[in-house]
Amino acid sequence: MTDIDLLSINTLRFLAVDAVDKAKSGHPGAPLGDAPIAYLLFHKYMRHNPKNSHWSNRDRFVLSNGHASALLYGALHLSGYKVSIQDLEQFRQWESITPGHPERGDTDGVEVTTGPLGQGLAMAVGLAIAEKHLGAVYNRPRFDVVDHYTYGICGDGDLMEGISHEAASLAGTLGLGKLIFLYDDNLISLDGPTELSFTEDVLKRFDAYHWHTQRVADGNDLAAISKAIEAAKAVTDKPSLIAVRTVIGYGSPLAGTNKVHGEALKPEEAAETKRNLGWPDDKFFYVPEEAQKNWSTIIDRGAKYEQEWNELFAGYRSQYPDLAAEFERTQAGKLKDGWEKSLPSFPAGGKPMATRNAGNAIMNALAKDIPELIGGAADLTASTKTILKDGGNFHVDPKGRNIWFGVREFGMCAAVNGMACHGGLIPYGSTFFTFSDYCKSAIRMAAIMHSHSIFIFTHDSIALGEDGPTHQPIEHLMMLRAVPFLTDFRPADANETTAAWRLALERKSPAFMALSRQDLPVLDPDKHAISEGVSHGAYIVEQGTDTPDLLIVATGAEVWPSLSAAAELDKQGIATRVVSMPSWKIFEEQSEDYKASIFPDHLPKLAVEAGAPLGWWKYVGRHGDVIGLERFGASAPGPKVLEELGYSVGNIVKRGQELVERVRKAEGALAGR
Repeated sequence: MTDIDLLSINTLRFLAVDAVDKAKSGHPGAPLGDAPIAYLLFHKYMRHNPKNSHWSNRDRFVLSNGHASALLYGALHLSGYKVSIQDLEQFRQWESITPGHPERGDTDGVEVTTGPLGQGLAMAVGLAIAEKHLGAVYNRPRFDVVDHYTYGICGDGDLMEGISHEAASLAGTLGLGKLIFLYDDNLISLDGPTELSFTEDVLKRFDAYHWHTQRVADGNDLAAISKAIEAAKAVTDKPSLIAVRTVIGYGSPLAGTNKVHGEALKPEEAAETKRNLGWPDDKFFYVPEEAQKNWSTIIDRGAKYEQEWNELFAGYRSQYPDLAAEFERTQAGKLKDGWEKSLPSFPAGGKPMATRNAGNAIMNALAKDIPELIGGAADLTASTKTILKDGGNFHVDPKGRNIWFGVREFGMCAAVNGMACHGGLIPYGSTFFTFSDYCKSAIRMAAIMHSHSIFIFTHDSIALGEDGPTHQPIEHLMMLRAVPFLTDFRPADANETTAAWRLALERKSPAFMALSRQDLPVLDPDKHAISEGVSHGAYIVEQGTDTPDLLIVATGAEVWPSLSAAAELDKQGIATRVVSMPSWKIFEEQSEDYKASIFPDHLPKLAVEAGAPLGWWKYVGRHGDVIGLERFGASAPGPKVLEELGYSVGNIVKRGQELVERVRKAEGALAGR
């Protein structure tokens, strides 16, 4: 290690220490130990342009152990990204761009939001999938316009998390040769030595996953780390894991202990650390001129990397104008002009169709005009109906758009997020709705990042039937509706499913669909303005009279028994209006006037949904009623389960009658006062 290398590394170390110290909050241990790794990656190995963090062919970097964020922010600042010393001084403060864990969109140069351990590794797998697929689609001889690596740092906590097993297994199966992770093997976790809870041979585990593995004995040995990275790059058919033995809190009086993991160093401890490493203990956020010059060489190199690529792409555009135009369109996140003409419409009066089957027809109709659509299922493709029939097999040929994620729901959804954050793709993942529990944290990350991730969930209710309570979702709709910035879709028929797909593609933000296993009738597209209605989140599907006595609001499959119940109630002299509400999120975006037109204050309201009733009271009011589920389902044929648990036409009629009678009595009592 040269003197300038050491000076540059210590500059990074103490920017992180000072940021944590000033905030009196954070994790100083990992930055002190990992600074040499970060320096090598940012300064020597990564092809990136700090002055254009959105250059499409940049190498990606993921800090999976996101609690070490002060290390990343320091590296971004020193490299020349839009992260100033003042930003470092505002570490973990209100409205700063240096939050406690890295957040995509907040900080220039941050690729994905990390923090929940293991998800950074899984999203990096998605980034590498995207690079491999896009390279296969767009590259031509002498024109490798997609050719970059995904690098990352992970820690013991990442590799303990179950998602790391899912993601690593998938990455090895897919042979993601441009994925390289450096493992901060410091033998310490938050609770103490890793021997308390983490004793397996990690490299043997990754060997079994078909990764290329190496070990570096000293985290300060730049030559050895460099040699390992070079060896990893030479292996093109396997992802790589390099275990680097580091010392957590290197140089501090707490070095090698869990006490330096998640608490700021005390002032005297920070001063001692600086003295131990030959740093002035009376200077804070100090960047020596020589260190700054060394780090700043990245800027010129990065500009050169991008300029060389721009020249390559100019030649590519000349020889392959159509491909180049499509590449630029997809990288910009723009849909092809006229794509919506491919959206199918389903005639009323035909054979009933499950919305999962409608989804399959819609996806395949769109596939030609949306070549960036790519994804798969967690070993349920035949059930979720999410295969692109002419899409090919990614495992056989990376141009393929069908990915077999295996029974790895969490890993699948996190990889989908990574693919979305890469750019150039609209990825989806699918499984049964009840297994969205496994996916929840990744879905939440999609919402935090505002990534264009699409999650397709089928078998959306107790109508699943015979598989019983373990496979019948109850609380899942309300759970996911509670996630900020996540768009929900539970369509009532094939045409609402078409409208949901259109909105999911146009909104460019995370969305999920809850689709039926059972066949459903088809709404008449000539009678109802379905696309417009879904675009408002809720709309009237049965007007009743201009002065109805009752309003029934339902979602998904429950719209149909609600319509039948309304017809029966009308015969009994109770004029009934029916509202389909396929998306709460979109409905809440509408004007107050529109909301009032759908849910007039004076009307008694009955909500019908085969799920938890929590949340419906906002729409039906304190005096309304909800047919929902306060229990789990049952194992029996789907129609029988629905009938027994309250979703028969007869029960909806009965509850509607009782509600209207109760309201009329209350009004009569008020009038008699």
